[in-house]
Amino acid sequence: MSIFRKLGWFFKQEKRSYTIGITSLILVAFLQLIPPKVIGIIIDTIADGKLKIQTVLFWVVILVLAAIGQYVFRYVWRTHIWGSAARLEKDLRRQLFDHFTKMDHVFYQEHRTGDLMAHATNDLNAIQNVAGAGILTFVDSFITGGATVVAMLLFVDWRLTLIALIPMPFLGLTSRVLGSKLHDAFREAQEAFSTINDKTQESITGIKVIKTFGQEQEDIADFQGQIDNAIVKNRRVNFLDALFDPFITLIIGLSYVLTIIVGGNFIMKDIITIGQLVSFISYIGMLVWPMFAIGRLFNVLERGNASYDRVSELLGKKTHIKLNPKAQDTPARGGLNVEIAKFQYPDDESPALSQIKFTLAEGETIGIVGRTGAGKTTLMKLLLRQYDDYQGQIVYGAIDSKDYTLDALLHSIGYVPQDHFLFSMTIRDNIRFANSTASQAQVEAAARLAAIHEDIEALPNGYDTMVGERGVSLSGGQKQRVSIARALLVEPELLILDDALSAVDATTEEAILSGLKEVRASKTTIISAHRLSSVMHAKEILVLDEGKIIERGSHEELLALEGWYKKMWERQQLEAKIEGGVQ
Repeated sequence: MSIFRKLGWFFKQEKRSYTIGITSLILVAFLQLIPPKVIGIIIDTIADGKLKIQTVLFWVVILVLAAIGQYVFRYVWRTHIWGSAARLEKDLRRQLFDHFTKMDHVFYQEHRTGDLMAHATNDLNAIQNVAGAGILTFVDSFITGGATVVAMLLFVDWRLTLIALIPMPFLGLTSRVLGSKLHDAFREAQEAFSTINDKTQESITGIKVIKTFGQEQEDIADFQGQIDNAIVKNRRVNFLDALFDPFITLIIGLSYVLTIIVGGNFIMKDIITIGQLVSFISYIGMLVWPMFAIGRLFNVLERGNASYDRVSELLGKKTHIKLNPKAQDTPARGGLNVEIAKFQYPDDESPALSQIKFTLAEGETIGIVGRTGAGKTTLMKLLLRQYDDYQGQIVYGAIDSKDYTLDALLHSIGYVPQDHFLFSMTIRDNIRFANSTASQAQVEAAARLAAIHEDIEALPNGYDTMVGERGVSLSGGQKQRVSIARALLVEPELLILDDALSAVDATTEEAILSGLKEVRASKTTIISAHRLSSVMHAKEILVLDEGKIIERGSHEELLALEGWYKKMWERQQLEAKIEGGVQ
């Protein structure tokens, strides 16, 4: 029953609806007591030979009114209880989604996508069942069962009632034992479902790689293994769940046997009438549902309890981003001053960045280069406040970036990542994703700057072309340029290109960079790249290695140093000549 305590905040919030709904349930329970009593009265009247048509009509009218009353009150409780349960699911779904949007990269590294999806689907459905079916079965089992027992005591005989209820305590013991086991089993089943979700999402996302390497059968076998594991877990849940009904049937059967034996003896001794025994047996029949409901109640509550624990654990996770309650909410503007003494990922033993210092004035462009794993993308993550736990300062427009609200900071930054993510919508809507009211002229202007306008125009549906999930219908270079156009459309104060030109040819790259230099003459730009031609026109270029700056200067100054930059430049120039010769 602890799940009711955990959901106490919601029941207080929906107190009025649940009061009306539970009151209606109670009224239905009392109205259900009328038919068995009427049947008993009519049987005794027949037995006494006093039955008249007026008597029959009177009791028929009573039964009709009782039926109408049950219908009306059932409608009321369904509306209020099920309606409240739907609002709980809606509220939790909103909380969970809001929580997902506020969490940082550490959170998404710790939790798989499939697991998060399972929390937002199966777990929320199980919690909703507590607020709907759980309340119904709880009230119905105890109120209907209690009212029926009271009717048996008052309308028939207290001794017969006590004898008929002798098997009932065994039901509570059985439910307690099975309920505890069911809680653990259902939690394991939910975790298995989460694993299947994650596997499905991963396989669909990576289907091209799977097919390219001919690993379809291996992936199917792996998926089948996950399914088999989930089946084993769910079989245990179903086995424990299925034990409730046989135990309840056995207990009710014992009650019937005791009632018939003792009740028949009472009739022979004139303690009760035949009509009373018929009413009593009808009341025992009415106890069947409350007894079954108790079994179902423990099932619903244990499932909901396990799911609520999982969701609460997830909602309890805190972001590592330190939000300043007095943060600036005006958009960030001005130059950039970066001084990072040390940054280390939570699970790493060595620093990812150390002694990174540079200044970028408005209108300037800086290049960041280095071998794979040198720390380029890590630096971009710090600029975007994906991590706050570093030693040093990132000052934007004379204000520490940590002293801006995330909206004020991020709305001033246009970021094009290495992994270009496009949504399953039209090219137009992908480009104007951050500004849904942008005109077609604005969309086309951004597309021209990103050298993608002509490619889009050549598509059968132009800007109305659906790109498919994650942009599957576009080439790598096209996805990169659509991502660049999306960032340019918002005219950011700071534009960060994180190896965003790797999939375009040299001619297209030059066209994009020339356009950026012209339209962003008064704004700052950071270009991280493996291809050195992407940064050769930057005012300053930083060469990173193992998280440290090993060379810095303009293109000409770095060539004069005859270090890593010059060696990489000469290698790339040679590769370009070889490729040109082959063509």
